[in-house]
Amino acid sequence: MTVVVGHGRDGASRSAAAAFTEAWRARGGQVLAVVDWPESAASWLRPARRMTEQSPGAWVVTGALTGWAQMSRRLRHSTDWDPARTFAFAALHDPRLRTLAGPDAVRGLRGATAQGGTWEFGEEDDEGFFRYGAGLREIPRGGG
Repeated sequence: MTVVVGHGRDGASRSAAAAFTEAWRARGGQVLAVVDWPESAASWLRPARRMTEQSPGAWVVTGALTGWAQMSRRLRHSTDWDPARTFAFAALHDPRLRTLAGPDAVRGLRGATAQGGTWEFGEEDDEGFFRYGAGLREIPRGGG
């Protein structure tokens, strides 16, 4: 499978992205591009276009919450990026992301927890409560 790896510019995000890229390639995966973005900018359009220009099979992302919120919003509104084809590191496992980025920008986004489980953003009901498969749902290790 082909992936594009995206990360914030902080040291932890750079290191995580580099480690993933190395491991993915070692297992025969293809990394089409590695793209970084700033925590604050006038526009995230240039990195958003770089993230999507090669039509990867999936995206793998890590970064600080505020920078990724801006980046995901730009990706959703200006490109054909699909959060449901995106896998995030544990750094983005935060329910505030839905508010910062907007529900449409993260619906379907999933990732790993620091404990080895997974999480995903789903739908929110009319009253703002999360139902099964909705909001930020943690999935126990081994399925669920």
